[in-house]
Amino acid sequence: MLPKTKNIETTFQHIRLFCIVLVIGCLSATAVIAWQAFRMVGRAQERIYVLSSGKALEAFAGDRKENIPAEARDHIRSFHQYFFTLAPDEKVITANISRALYLADGSAKRLYDNLKETGYYSGIISGNISQEITVDSIDLDMHSYPFHFRCWATQKIIRTTSLVIRDLVTEGWLRNTSRSDNDPHGFLIERWNTLENKDLKVEKR
Repeated sequence: MLPKTKNIETTFQHIRLFCIVLVIGCLSATAVIAWQAFRMVGRAQERIYVLSSGKALEAFAGDRKENIPAEARDHIRSFHQYFFTLAPDEKVITANISRALYLADGSAKRLYDNLKETGYYSGIISGNISQEITVDSIDLDMHSYPFHFRCWATQKIIRTTSLVIRDLVTEGWLRNTSRSDNDPHGFLIERWNTLENKDLKVEKR
């Protein structure tokens, strides 16, 4: 009987060891599968599909903190392009200024009102003048909030008989706001001020 008992005990130990190994293996496999599933879900959530001209284009979402400087500069660039890109067409002027005023506070509205009151926009329409702007560089201080910026740009004022190149320097502060269709970056320009706006050269056409 003794050898049989020993064989039963040995067999039982082997079975127990096998069961323990099997359970550990199953738990490990389950943990790995769950981890992989969470990773796949996380990656899927970072993917965005943008519909453009009937085609689905894949994009990737990122943490806003990583994109704040780029978004802030694009907000500043967009504001200046809308505010200073003018054509001898009242509808174009109104549309561009309206877009610009969504991106800034009352300081931009005051400048617009002053220019309108002095007949600046009427002169552009009656004189068939076009105005373009190129933003050359933007200095953005991200170490203090609201974020101070200074923008350097070049203006082109195209008249029937001449082309005027002007140097433009502005400054202001950016604060965070809610994103919207009119303000996709979620910033607002405050205390916007023109530091310099002078002629660099005048060319005859």
